Amino acid sequence: MDPLFSPVRLGEISLAHRVVMAPLTRLRVNRPGKAPDALNALYYGQRASQGGLIITEATDTSPHAAGYPGSPGIYTAAQIAGWRLVTEAVHAKGGLIFCQIWHTGRVSHPSLQPDGLAPFAPSAIAAPGMHMDRDGQPAPFPVPRELDADHIAAIVADFAAATAAAHQAGFDGVEVHGANSYLIDQFLQTASNQRTDRYGGSIENRARFLLEVVDAVAAVRGGGRVGVRLSPFGKTNGMADADGAAMWDHVVAQLGLRSLAYLHLVEPRADQRSDVNALDPQAPDAAERFKPIFGGPIIAAGGFEPGTAREAIASRRADAIAFGRSFIANPDLPERIRTNAAFNAYDRTTFYGGDARGYVDYPFL
Repeated sequence: MDPLFSPVRLGEISLAHRVVMAPLTRLRVNRPGKAPDALNALYYGQRASQGGLIITEATDTSPHAAGYPGSPGIYTAAQIAGWRLVTEAVHAKGGLIFCQIWHTGRVSHPSLQPDGLAPFAPSAIAAPGMHMDRDGQPAPFPVPRELDADHIAAIVADFAAATAAAHQAGFDGVEVHGANSYLIDQFLQTASNQRTDRYGGSIENRARFLLEVVDAVAAVRGGGRVGVRLSPFGKTNGMADADGAAMWDHVVAQLGLRSLAYLHLVEPRADQRSDVNALDPQAPDAAERFKPIFGGPIIAAGGFEPGTAREAIASRRADAIAFGRSFIANPDLPERIRTNAAFNAYDRTTFYGGDARGYVDYPFL
């Protein structure tokens, strides 16, 4: 049997195959309401397959969570109704869909914040380099406002409320976005967290926010319908940790105690911003390192092709493989992989923002 097309159980959900659609920020949700519409439903519905799992683009848990123009939310009635169009389109084709929920923290801009002030973060440390404003124009990262304990508790509550809203919208579960330099990742790593209270300093303290979020979300939906995405050893937007190996081992072990649906790991070997850079052979294999520590199902993502995906499943380093860019250009990707058909080439210039072009117009087999 083809390893990618054998059934697998992730917590409370059962999949017919192991080709997962990775969370892909596309910045095509209506503004200012940030609610999905029929075009977004068409996009996700095109990529649904019988017994296959889709993880949505990162979705704001509150107005303050926003970090990009054109990203969706899941905190208003209109947004819930818009996402219901999406979940119905996916379920109509026999697919399953999780909503990835996030807070971007310092990876934002004052023009994207509801009060026009600097975004919140664990510490008042700006990310290096440039970001974008609400018009999509380049802008330097601002120095963020440091969160106090009350704000932290409120954000944890926002994640729980977003989970309830996702359930109301018809999602099969949620994925907590703890990766790629956003708020949860900012709490974990010393480059962005220099707090001296119970959320900073020791590894246990820096992991506290993530674990509080996960526990709050699981209390709403049940751990078997909750996944977590991490990017161990990732360097996006200046992320780094003084003792990354020990920190990631601790975080993964703690998540492993919580009977979650899965842990979704972004492999550090892949350069997600490049089409030509080779995979880094010196980077650690996150799935191989952390699967024994986590003890539950692993979804691996980052630079996989069908052959390497099959090998990762066959060797039991991972239980499912998330594909990103190839899913953008190939709405029927599972079928193409199953039949060894050629892939459509993707157009990077249409990845972010825009209209139907490069979004719902890629051909099927």
